Amino acid sequence: MEARVRVLYTGGTIGMLETERGYSPAPGHLEAQLARLPQLHDPAVERFCMPRSRFGRRVRYEVVEYEPLLDSSNMGIEDWARIARDIGAAHDDVQGFVVLHGTDTMAYTASALSFMLEGLKKTVIVTGSQIPLSELRNDAIDNLVGALTLAGHFEIPEVGLYFRDRLLRGNRARKVDAAGLDAFQSPNAPPLAEVGIEVAVRWDEVRPREEGPLVVHDAMSPHVAALRVFPGLHAGLVENFLRPPLAGVVLETYGAGNMPDRNRALLEALAEASRRGVVVVNVTQCLRGEVVPHYATGRALADVGVVSLGDMTPEAALTKLSFLLGSGASPDEVRAAMARSLRGERTEAAPPRFSRA
Repeated sequence: MEARVRVLYTGGTIGMLETERGYSPAPGHLEAQLARLPQLHDPAVERFCMPRSRFGRRVRYEVVEYEPLLDSSNMGIEDWARIARDIGAAHDDVQGFVVLHGTDTMAYTASALSFMLEGLKKTVIVTGSQIPLSELRNDAIDNLVGALTLAGHFEIPEVGLYFRDRLLRGNRARKVDAAGLDAFQSPNAPPLAEVGIEVAVRWDEVRPREEGPLVVHDAMSPHVAALRVFPGLHAGLVENFLRPPLAGVVLETYGAGNMPDRNRALLEALAEASRRGVVVVNVTQCLRGEVVPHYATGRALADVGVVSLGDMTPEAALTKLSFLLGSGASPDEVRAAMARSLRGERTEAAPPRFSRA
């Protein structure tokens, strides 16, 4: 029994080679490394094919190497669109996809793909490593074996991010460590799967298949930005920041979604932008928790048209805003869609419970 997986190699640390100027992507280097690793290439079988798993299945995969290979700090909207289109073109031909990507902007790409791939029926997993595959001690082998195993065995119709034995929902993941191997967390949502001695998929957390065919939305608006609130933030700076062509902004506010409510000029700058059609949304700077209207300073933002996004990550908020504005929706339509979950990117409010019944 055999499963086919397509690997889209975009660049990143996992396939880098050490040069005089530091680690850099090298064309052809990743495939050469894969061919020498028995976990990833059974020499008795035409490459690339993993050994038979304990589930009785082989995962056969092909590597599509992008040109140019990119450090993920160089990734942008055009690259997200290319990945989404490539997944769309092969969607019906393979069981799943693994996107090899640098870690710095991996959470942005995973979030963007989740919105761009409407009606996804296959498993899409974004992964990479903190240490290159070519190094003696690395995290690349485990991450790649885990991602290929999940993509080739389990039907999880979502965009996930796999790192350090955990499959996270892509639009819930954040990079939290620049030096450690446990680089990603999903602070406000449990993993979709954990890989230990056994593979444990949390099927109650996996979203059901969406109805209808796959639709690839590759028109993303570049006119979005993020603004982190800080003590002493000047209204004039915000006014300049909100000028055209800006169409949407993610405010990263304090705590449960708060910012100064005594600075009327600052609030008026936000109100004026909202009246002009700029979509302003509110996420917390905190790693855990959500934006809730518990404080007057938070309610002041709602009063000037700022949309609260609950526990959505800044990465998901920015990419979702880009996706919705790129769709041609009106500002009011974008505000309404930002306030609800489209791909599991935020926790929907539930009524309080007072018993197990």
